[in-house]
Amino acid sequence: MAAHYQIVGSSSAAISASVESGIRAGALAPGDPLPAVRALAAELAVSPATVAKAYQELRQRGLVATAGRHGTRVRPRPPVATRRSALLPPPLPGARDVSAGQPDNRLLPPLGPHLAALAAEIGPPGGYAADAVRPELAVAARDRLAADGVPAEEITVTGGALDGIERLLAAHLRPGDAVAVEDPGWANLLDLVAALGLRVIGVPVDEEGPTEPGVRAALAAGARALVVTSRAQNPTGAAVSAGRAEALRTLLAGRADLLLIEDDHAAEVARVPLHPLAGATPTWAFVRSVSKPYGPDLRLAVLAGDEATVARVAGRAQVGAGWVSTVLQRLVLALWRDPATADLVHRAGQSYERRRDGLVDALAARGVTAHGRTGINVWVPVPDETVAVTALRDAGWSVAPGAPHRIAAAPGVRITVSSLDEADLHPLAEAVARALRPTPAGFTA
Repeated sequence: MAAHYQIVGSSSAAISASVESGIRAGALAPGDPLPAVRALAAELAVSPATVAKAYQELRQRGLVATAGRHGTRVRPRPPVATRRSALLPPPLPGARDVSAGQPDNRLLPPLGPHLAALAAEIGPPGGYAADAVRPELAVAARDRLAADGVPAEEITVTGGALDGIERLLAAHLRPGDAVAVEDPGWANLLDLVAALGLRVIGVPVDEEGPTEPGVRAALAAGARALVVTSRAQNPTGAAVSAGRAEALRTLLAGRADLLLIEDDHAAEVARVPLHPLAGATPTWAFVRSVSKPYGPDLRLAVLAGDEATVARVAGRAQVGAGWVSTVLQRLVLALWRDPATADLVHRAGQSYERRRDGLVDALAARGVTAHGRTGINVWVPVPDETVAVTALRDAGWSVAPGAPHRIAAAPGVRITVSSLDEADLHPLAEAVARALRPTPAGFTA
């Protein structure tokens, strides 16, 4: 805890380095409060301005966040390598983990046969890639995106969806610029925005995606970029409907000052039609990862966009990582071309749908409102996240608190259905209902 860690330093740089060291060692854990500016200044015999500058540096690097009267706290996932064992409590023996947000390993395609075929086809290791994208992968990706209504004349690949989004934001924005994101939304994205020194603007989201009034307000507040999850929104399961897409396209039309990013991370397992916004603004990008349908370890995403935006992303890669492994590109192409894999991905989408809808229905039968239109997650609004998470942990279920996903949205918990069997749905729903049911006054369980 912060009370047990002594922050030291006589300059802003030394103070910020001391805080970072505490985070790295695990002495300052996610959520821990830092001392008030004046209190720490008095303790270190420096001016309040020196401490304030140190805290500002830490905020700009995404290590801490300031929450008004709640003071300055360590972010849930600060962008610095940590001794994870010092930060994470040990799991309770026998507890079921429904917090991870991962796809079902039982429904991911086997890679062995495709890797063996590639080994025979490729031969000796290749040299430096001449092209960032293998031509045959580009053709297949364009066809797959075009089938969903996404213009994909310009295309590149990145090391996953978040890598693509990071490159897009870094290419177009500067520290201090504002990024509009869904609230609640993807925790990794919120952490990335903070780490880039960008300012976040929350946009309310309902079952049909980001709300039109929310986007309008974000634009009025000076948003330079807007990130929209097309389907299987994390954590709520929202999907952009045809009506919402039409309204947002009208609102965004011609906004030359805005970078529009769409994230279609669930792709083939989403089980609802895609209604893209691509091309609504002059500067746009559409990112589709292969992680959910084919496996998180396949670090590849296809990125389409306007000519200048794609050129910036590809050009930045050329002076950095260079390219996404051509072996990985060949493997993804083999998976796309395999009818057995396509059938497995189709069945995976059906399975997620049954389990997700089944859990939402089981919760509704017990008077608990939950959201999960698409994808692998169910979002359950709760009065108090700490109480709900603790009660469910004591009942043998480990769920994800909503705080890392929220900006101004109401509290909730996220439940991932991937590790559940259909027989688990009613016991879990009953545990959630009990966790949310207030204990009568004077009653001791």
